[in-house]
Amino acid sequence: MTNHVPVLLEECLALLAPQDGRAYMDCTFGGGGHTAALLERALGATVDALDRDPQAGERAAPLLAKYGSRLRFHAENFRDLDRVQGRFAGVLMDIGVSSHQLDDAGRGFSFRFDAPNDMRMDTRRGRTAAEFLEGADRRELEQAVRDFGEEPRWYRIVNAIEAARGTGRLARTASFAELVAEAAPPAPGPRGPHPATKTFQGVRIAINDELGALATALPKAFAKLEQGGVLAVISFHSLEDRMVKRYMNEVAGRPVDRDDNRLQDERVSHAELLTRKAVQPSDEEQFRNPRSRSARLRALRRTDA
Repeated sequence: MTNHVPVLLEECLALLAPQDGRAYMDCTFGGGGHTAALLERALGATVDALDRDPQAGERAAPLLAKYGSRLRFHAENFRDLDRVQGRFAGVLMDIGVSSHQLDDAGRGFSFRFDAPNDMRMDTRRGRTAAEFLEGADRRELEQAVRDFGEEPRWYRIVNAIEAARGTGRLARTASFAELVAEAAPPAPGPRGPHPATKTFQGVRIAINDELGALATALPKAFAKLEQGGVLAVISFHSLEDRMVKRYMNEVAGRPVDRDDNRLQDERVSHAELLTRKAVQPSDEEQFRNPRSRSARLRALRRTDA
């Protein structure tokens, strides 16, 4: 087992309602908390769990030893979940960086530690954050900081990144965070989040193509559901939650946004929404696990065959 704290665990279990002997998919194994709960709550249920992080396979080992053939672990990005065979009574997606990744100093996800500026969820492929910052064109940098990070002072930060190229300041988390703080210092008054928080988030989303993976995975996850199966998605970023909300409204035959002027008979419903509004962590959970504060859970049930 692991000391990882799964977010919105009881809320997910209430929506998925795991049943004995049924098959479930956990698209983002992380620390294994959701997977373990599904296996514990339903005797004989099986879980196919995916994670692209090479270290996730090591974290899965105790659960594999405990549950044997009831758990199948796949070293896959959840955008490739269609490679897993079968249909499922429930599919769970917990999007974003895991506590294991944030707390591992060497992974470079957090400026709490001075480490190589990496941030890759799969350390075997792709550009590191440092390589991205050194080589990305202006448009990519602006998209990462302004759009993905939702940083209002993006212009000054992007200018600072371009000016720092070749100096070594982009190579490590501490020096990069310091660079951002110099370009966009905190406002006077009560201490808030570190000024580099949003920029780190935006760069991480960019180099891991997190939004692209989610857009690809949502329809694949829905296609994996049995009739009556439940898709539950936890997101931690407003852009992710917006994408999930639009997709779920679309397959449920509801307007995807305020500008959707289609008539009701022009929409096709394949599902029913189980959450009209996103479910948020309770005050108690947020107190116990401050990292849960931004979590949003949405779910639907497939109604067609």
